[in-house]
Amino acid sequence: MGQRELKFLTNPPDAASLMTSARSFGNYDLSSALADLIDNSITAKARTVRVYCLYSNVDPIVRIVDDGHGMAATELEVAMRPASTNPLSQRSPDDLGRFGWGMKSASFSQCKKLTVITRRNGKLSAAIWDLDDIDKWKMGILSGREIEKLIDPHLQDRDGTQIIWNKCDRLSEEGSLTEQDFNRLIVQARNQLSLTFHRFLSGEVRGRRLSIFVNGTPIEPYDPFYASNLATQMLGSEEIRQGKSARIRIRPYILPHYSKLALADYDRLSGVEGLLRNQGFYVYRQHRLIIKGTWFGLVKHGELSQLVRIAIDVPNSLDSMWKVSVDKSDAQLPAALRYRLQQIVGSIRGKSAKVIRSKGAKVATGCKISVWNRHVRDGEIRYLINRHHPVIKTLLDTEKPSLSLMQAALQTIEQSMPVHNLGQDLGADASKVNQISSDPRTIIEQLEIALPPMLLEAGGLMDKLTKELRRTEPFAQSWALVESHLQAKGWIN
Repeated sequence: MGQRELKFLTNPPDAASLMTSARSFGNYDLSSALADLIDNSITAKARTVRVYCLYSNVDPIVRIVDDGHGMAATELEVAMRPASTNPLSQRSPDDLGRFGWGMKSASFSQCKKLTVITRRNGKLSAAIWDLDDIDKWKMGILSGREIEKLIDPHLQDRDGTQIIWNKCDRLSEEGSLTEQDFNRLIVQARNQLSLTFHRFLSGEVRGRRLSIFVNGTPIEPYDPFYASNLATQMLGSEEIRQGKSARIRIRPYILPHYSKLALADYDRLSGVEGLLRNQGFYVYRQHRLIIKGTWFGLVKHGELSQLVRIAIDVPNSLDSMWKVSVDKSDAQLPAALRYRLQQIVGSIRGKSAKVIRSKGAKVATGCKISVWNRHVRDGEIRYLINRHHPVIKTLLDTEKPSLSLMQAALQTIEQSMPVHNLGQDLGADASKVNQISSDPRTIIEQLEIALPPMLLEAGGLMDKLTKELRRTEPFAQSWALVESHLQAKGWIN
């Protein structure tokens, strides 16, 4: 029986359906969508990028203008083509693109109408995709008169590219976004862009600074490693070979203890989620940040490692191996790297723990007032809370302390544990460190204070109350005394 001949049928995608589907490629928000367009500006050797976000409850307008080398009409045609670049093709080391979808998918994630005006060697050209008016694959081409109506003044006499978003239904959340909410989005985008492109904004890349303006205000670079602070520990870098010739570069940092940071710097490094959530790997693709604050499942986010941040530089030739996403906001750690990175993290976390522990509160010396006092008597060492500390004294002197005062006092006690002294004492002779055992009268006084809320919590059920008392210190360790007191009051048999 002979081999059956295979027949072929041209089966292109429906234009409107594919372009509409592109709105859901990636996981874009305003900042990541703008970042994708700024990537193109950087690839075009732009020195300045200007972003304008104009609010309207009907149709916000966003414009991005750069002074890069621009595009000729044929280049614009390719750039506007969906999936214009093969992701497997070899790229220039300066190319921040990936799939040839960036400008389109990023724009359509926020708007329905994308206009691109560009000047190359003094010649202007412009094209439009409007998702509400797609006739097969016919792209709109603007006339000279139409271009003049839309062109930004910065593009009148120099090469560059201007992108305009209209019909911003997703950005405006179908017109429900208030001006205040819109302004918050812009602030959030500014902050994210200052982090994403901090190496370009600082002049670290290409030997010259990139300037990004949002609504006329320049963005300052935000370095997540705070390398300019003398207390930041910049540990030795390491290069690991991947693939045939590519290499990734790993450089760990230990942030300064919070006691050496200004409050504004501490807040910036902490971000919205705090230092704990921002520890981990910071992955850069061609110097552009794509992932921050992850351990890739190698270790847990922990208190003692919260000062650890590790920069990983990945060239664009490893996009496939790292599985970089369309929106360049996510990637996956190659399995071949997991063990080595786990080793690196293990060795560095101890350094972070040392910084945190060494800055633990110490018992007062000289004229300093501490929360804890260290008492030595008859060879025994005890640590007691200083009742004369201003916060503690205020709590004790207030007849009806507020919840905020009580919380402040508890936090003061928690944050001021004399870890340094206690560690030294335990290391020298742990048997000498003994806390005061409560006398029976004190335990009963504590019990009388604890009983009303505990009884309420137990729903008035004595069996449940008894069970809770038996597992609550200091009552559990003095249960015979507590039980006899409850029997004397007739609460239990």
